[in-house]
Amino acid sequence: MSDTTGVITEKRGQAFWITINRPEKRNALNGDVIAGITKGYRDAHEDKDVRVIVLTGAGDKAFCAGADLQNSGAAFAMDHSRPNVDYADLLRLSQNATKPAIARVGGVCMAGGMGLLCMTDMAVAADHVIFGLPEVKVGVFPMQVLSLLQEIAPRRLVNEWALTGEPFDATAAKDAGLLNYVVPTAELDAKVDWLIGRIVDKSPTAIRRGKYAMRAIASMSFDESIAYTESQIALLAMTEDAKEGLKAFGEKRKPVWTGR
Repeated sequence: MSDTTGVITEKRGQAFWITINRPEKRNALNGDVIAGITKGYRDAHEDKDVRVIVLTGAGDKAFCAGADLQNSGAAFAMDHSRPNVDYADLLRLSQNATKPAIARVGGVCMAGGMGLLCMTDMAVAADHVIFGLPEVKVGVFPMQVLSLLQEIAPRRLVNEWALTGEPFDATAAKDAGLLNYVVPTAELDAKVDWLIGRIVDKSPTAIRRGKYAMRAIASMSFDESIAYTESQIALLAMTEDAKEGLKAFGEKRKPVWTGR
């Protein structure tokens, strides 16, 4: 287990857990938290035994309530000599990740926390969780969050959330495509473990190359993407995992993945 300021990271089997550890601040984002999540993503990718990342918040009150507004000057301060913002760089890093990530949402998810939710591949939330983009209530707007959110949720709903700043519940979040599953609080960890189990027994090579391809074709036209993917399937078929998978299928046994 690694405990940096505001973030705890821990390997649990083949899952790498990243936990925002500021429950007294509703797991609000500050520079240390963003740096901790970023480091967690990188550490997870450097560890060959890690198959999946789980992102969550400590306690049962909040997943992440967005930027820490107790010091609003620090929350929105920027070094204008730098072209990139750390939070935006974290979202970039997540989109280029080749290991799948699950958001475990056990409490309120607001503002920048919505960006963290959207940067994962799958999400499970407790049924009492409230979501929202309340930035307009304090005179700002969910600018960076929109970069990911508009690709997941219907445009009309995104418009309503961002322009009114009003909250919505877990059922609405699932209906909008933000969540894979909504479960009672007592069943949250079991559902996350179940989803982890459905990932770690699959080919790490297929998942790695598949996530890379999904990212690559996101902005392609159909003709571009079909040409790209027909070449990718040919390459994937030459990997050790693909050969093992087909052999295991023919022999009616579980495959033994090498990740190569």
